[in-house]
Amino acid sequence: MSATEPAAGSRRAAEPGHEPTAGRRVVITGIGVVAPGGTGTKAFWDLITSGRTATGPISFFDPSPYRSQIAAECDFDPALHGLTPREIRRMDRATQFAVVGAGEAVRDSGLDFQSPDPSRIGVTIGSAVGATMGLEEEYVVLSDSGRKWLVDAEYRVPHLYGHFVPSSIASEVAWSVGAEGPAAVVSAGCTSGLDSVGYARELIAEGSADIMVAGATDAPISPIAVACFDAIKATSPRNDDPEHASRPFDRSRNGFVLGEGAAVFVLEEYEHARRRGAHVYAEIAGFASRCNAFHMTGLRPDGREMAVAIETALAEARMNAEDVEYVNAHGSGTKQNDRHETAAFKRSLGRHAYAVPVSSIKSMIGHSLGAIGSIEIAACALAIEHGVVPPTANLHTPDPECDLDYVPHTAREQRVDSVLTVGSGFGGFQSAMVLTRPSERRTA
Repeated sequence: MSATEPAAGSRRAAEPGHEPTAGRRVVITGIGVVAPGGTGTKAFWDLITSGRTATGPISFFDPSPYRSQIAAECDFDPALHGLTPREIRRMDRATQFAVVGAGEAVRDSGLDFQSPDPSRIGVTIGSAVGATMGLEEEYVVLSDSGRKWLVDAEYRVPHLYGHFVPSSIASEVAWSVGAEGPAAVVSAGCTSGLDSVGYARELIAEGSADIMVAGATDAPISPIAVACFDAIKATSPRNDDPEHASRPFDRSRNGFVLGEGAAVFVLEEYEHARRRGAHVYAEIAGFASRCNAFHMTGLRPDGREMAVAIETALAEARMNAEDVEYVNAHGSGTKQNDRHETAAFKRSLGRHAYAVPVSSIKSMIGHSLGAIGSIEIAACALAIEHGVVPPTANLHTPDPECDLDYVPHTAREQRVDSVLTVGSGFGGFQSAMVLTRPSERRTA
């Protein structure tokens, strides 16, 4: 099958080998977001539905030596969000994002975390690069800006080990909410934010937990991260126009714009949420992840592995391709990713790929690596909640190879009962998740 040939995706859910996984239903009852353009879920939603962008020149350090000098930074003051001076000193910026996001999610859920058995509450946090900023800052100090090969450990901060071990992010979140159940960090590159929530869902579905605080965080805007992406020319060098540099699916796209942020959710078993009268944003109806075993950074143009992940997630949700009403694309703005993803949608959704709206919020808030999958889940849940499809900003001249309905510039009001969101990460990771209104979930 060619990359542009529609497939008979409408029959996929009934095929052998795609049987749905049995288990308890899992819903989102709380959302917390730290994103470029404003901290908090409301500020995030206002930005991405307005079509405004939060990308600009890097301000955290002098970016002049680098090829790409732009990013989407969060305007974030941890003290204003309730963190104490001791907590701020102990936590890397990415951990601070996660703890603040978790606090908003818990408050939003209306759940009294003192009442449930704490051993039935768990935490999963995704992160691609962990405490990158803290580690780099400490290396600069200990090595005297790289001049000393043998570093002097006497100059280290007391909590340097916590920066070095990514599991500290999950433990900080667990301590902040009083969770004593399963706790883990999921690190699978740029699919980490999808995979961590998918893993949390599985823990509830199998009965290992009743409540999960799950999401992802990354704060990678540092010289080492910028230099690494410069080396492979993955990021955009459009430094003279940072506001319009992130251009998913546009013919003139030339790389992604680095971002930062976090999104954290309260997930509950459906009956648990229903009994307490909780507000439910969405049900996580299906999830799947695959690896292409092909190349560290390269993608096959036919999108087969992502298509398989999509088909499997839809089968688990007991849905056909035509049931998908919005697709939240990975949409990084690199040449190969946007072509690969477009082909995957055609391969998995068939002719319906041409009818369903598709958009990328990375056009507005950049690519926050492991965090972005969870931030995009937040966008999907809010799209269901508000009946609005966020747009793809900066899409002026579509690439002829990217010929789907990418909702350019302006948000679209429409009822949304089911959303497909996907992610693609270095190492060949491909993940897909289906979110629905609980009342719309198919049971047979």
